[in-house]
Amino acid sequence: MIPFVDLKLQFNLHKEEFMQAIENVCANTAFILGKEVSEFEKHFAEFIGTRYAVGVATGTDALHLALRTLGIGPGDEVITAANTFYATTSAIELAGARPVLVDCDPDTYLMDIDAVEKVITPKTKGIIPVHLYGQVVAMDALAAIAERNNLFVLEDACQAHGACYKDKGAGSFGNAAAFSFYPGKNLGAFGDGGAVTTDDAAIYEKLLAVRNYGSTRKYHHPTFGTNSRLDGVQAAVLNIKLRHLTEWNSSRQRAAERYKKNLASNAAIKLPVSAENSTHVYHLFVVQVESDRDGIIDALAQKGVQSGIHYPVPIHLHGAYSYLGYKKGDFPCSEAAAGKILSLPMFPEITDAQVDEVCEKLLELL
Repeated sequence: MIPFVDLKLQFNLHKEEFMQAIENVCANTAFILGKEVSEFEKHFAEFIGTRYAVGVATGTDALHLALRTLGIGPGDEVITAANTFYATTSAIELAGARPVLVDCDPDTYLMDIDAVEKVITPKTKGIIPVHLYGQVVAMDALAAIAERNNLFVLEDACQAHGACYKDKGAGSFGNAAAFSFYPGKNLGAFGDGGAVTTDDAAIYEKLLAVRNYGSTRKYHHPTFGTNSRLDGVQAAVLNIKLRHLTEWNSSRQRAAERYKKNLASNAAIKLPVSAENSTHVYHLFVVQVESDRDGIIDALAQKGVQSGIHYPVPIHLHGAYSYLGYKKGDFPCSEAAAGKILSLPMFPEITDAQVDEVCEKLLELL
């Protein structure tokens, strides 16, 4: 079986490093907000190209708490993409605000920038661009819209660790940015984890409090807060993995180019399109197939290839968002893509032989 993601292989290749780092945390009993967390926050901010990074418990919390520090609350609206993962919009709701959706570009799957300004209302307070699948939204154009309308920009960079737009790192453009360290991400922990990056000292100070019960001083709680702290074990693992991330992203890019070369001759497959001015770190390698996508997934599994769909249902068609008042047909590009997209195996250690085998079996089915 060719796995969709092979986390066991990565663990075994770096087992000694990981276990030593975890043992150090245990020996020092620095389990909550210890030295490893501080070191990771420093290293991750440097990697992204921001002044600050704050570790939190999950990528969802990174979005939610960033929204809180940006002043979002009941009655506010925040614009984001209709073809994102549920966490993006649930974070808006957790902050008390209302998600407002826009469609995606049919080729890159990134949010349709031209649609953003059309949905701005007096209640709109910000925009969350989603750097989907591993490449970056056109941040120059989005920043211009935000500036004209006095809106904040919070990057959802949960799939774009190490991607760049015009030589600047994803997560360094907005007022703040959210990252997830879910195990399958390009930079993944051994459990849940997340971080917020920012250049704004005031946002940074608020985040330090809001992730820790609203307090930077024990038993004093002057403002809202919750318990959302990146733990020492996860930070230790992430410190190890961060050293390898650039190399791992390059490996993903090489695998993606091999996929493209192997599949280019078949007109029934739509290959990923690179966004202008953005690098692509291929958190996911997503193609489109013209017919019977679900049948192809089942047939690939029978032939020993795991694949997936990211994502099969656009946000506005989930029952949880019926209250927003959208209907089928409102976001045609997102809806059309949802019925055709297919995520093929992608991880840094995938071999040329594995890529070739996936392509061979997919082409046989088509």
